[in-house]
Amino acid sequence: MSSPASPPTAADVHAAAIRLEPVVRRTPLEISERLVEEHGFTVLLKREDMQLCRSYKVRGAYSLISALTAEERARGVVCASAGNHGQGLAFACRQLEIQGRVFVPANTPRQKRERIQAIGAEWIDLVIAGSSYDEASAAAHADSDTTGAVYVEPFDDARTIAGQGTVAVELLEQLVIPLDTAVIPIGGGGLAAGMALWLREHSPVTYLIGAAPAGAASMRAALDAGGPVRLPAVDTFVDGAAVGRVGDVTYPLVRDLLDEIVAVPEGAVCTEMLALYQTEGIISEPAGALAIAALRGPLARTPQGPTACIVSGGNNDVSRYSEVVERSLIHEGLRHYFLVTFPQEPGALRGFLDDVLQYGEDIIAFEYVKKNNRETGPALVGIELERAADIDGLLARFEASRLEIEQVPPGSPIFSFLL
Repeated sequence: MSSPASPPTAADVHAAAIRLEPVVRRTPLEISERLVEEHGFTVLLKREDMQLCRSYKVRGAYSLISALTAEERARGVVCASAGNHGQGLAFACRQLEIQGRVFVPANTPRQKRERIQAIGAEWIDLVIAGSSYDEASAAAHADSDTTGAVYVEPFDDARTIAGQGTVAVELLEQLVIPLDTAVIPIGGGGLAAGMALWLREHSPVTYLIGAAPAGAASMRAALDAGGPVRLPAVDTFVDGAAVGRVGDVTYPLVRDLLDEIVAVPEGAVCTEMLALYQTEGIISEPAGALAIAALRGPLARTPQGPTACIVSGGNNDVSRYSEVVERSLIHEGLRHYFLVTFPQEPGALRGFLDDVLQYGEDIIAFEYVKKNNRETGPALVGIELERAADIDGLLARFEASRLEIEQVPPGSPIFSFLL
């Protein structure tokens, strides 16, 4: 095995696959008829949402921890996590009977905290530290420095990368036809780097696409800057791939081995999450739908044949679905928000309803902004359309009305109060 800070090789991925074979699940590879009809080529879903702990992350955590020496195991392990990586570490600790600590930020959902503790049982101590992942990570690193516990990297370690790359080993073993394209979700780059190592050696003609969330496209930023850089801001919605800075080990592998990196809007991810649930019955977390959403493009090269998309995880909190629906409708152009200033006269609201709105245009939100003067203050109005193209007619009727109307653009700070 390569040293933790040096690039792993395809041989390391093979060695990790041997270690993991009796432990992890061999997840299904399924054809999606919906996506075949939508795109015109075979689309295969590698179902890592059905993996142990419902995420591929267990592969990397177990690969690293199982490779530790007896002396390192005796010191214990520690990590920072917002969910999936912590569950993978908890599973490995319980299986290998190694004490571990998982640091999570205070905003980690209770469901994920309880899941980490349940998986690890007496082998895991859960520590809440800070209000963000970065603060939890700093606390975990400080713990490692103080106690000597081995810090288990979520992506930037040769052993983690090799373990995550075993998804590609299974993928090629399950295929009976050559693979034209592989689309891999990418945050810090561990999964993409590991899979690319194996695919470049064993399926060199396969076109490799990394799909990053647009609000946290740290690998795209690294490629543009010529090296890893920290993003000034991160949209954490696609939490399984929302990384502020990619790894020093993963970056050159992704740079040299992948053909393309695309940034996928979070709204497109939400649309795909809903489609997966409603058609295939797949409960996907946002990062799990990232690769499939990337197929809608734009892509530098359209797939010419069988295409595999990695459904990387299924740890989605049901309470998030209202936000998923909202982001999807806004992205699809079916839901719009406006600031409408009504005149100080009777019937102004009735006139708005009768003269501006038409059949199929529904008000889904209405709230006066200036609550101390409801007769003159502007109102925030949300309108849902049947078809995205109907926005042109609605805007034309707004223009013809006597009302002062300002459309709230997507990305406006006002949306922080809506989502």
